Amino acid sequence: MSLSHKITAYLGRTPDFKEEIKLQDDGDGVAYIAEWNAKDKVKPTNEQLNALESEATKLENNAKIFKTRKTNYGNWQDQLDKLYHDIDDGKLDKNGSWYKHIKAVKDANAKE
Repeated sequence: MSLSHKITAYLGRTPDFKEEIKLQDDGDGVAYIAEWNAKDKVKPTNEQLNALESEATKLENNAKIFKTRKTNYGNWQDQLDKLYHDIDDGKLDKNGSWYKHIKAVKDANAKE
């Protein structure tokens, strides 16, 4: 389980991991919080973070799904072209190629 996803679950938002919260791994594969600069919450204990494991797992799994979706959606230019043709063909509904494409990607990569 990723420490960054546990921190995101703890904060209820995605922090800036370059400036706000710095993580470190000393080469043993175990990340830890090296610096905590978040103003909205105090630095959590390991017990607090471990209690968020199921929520963090869900965040991590959804991040993988979003990455897959982004790849499968294709670039925005192709999506706009599909929309244009659907509008031109009068199919800006569930019968249009853009809708069918996006729905197929979402169905194949459902969020938790």
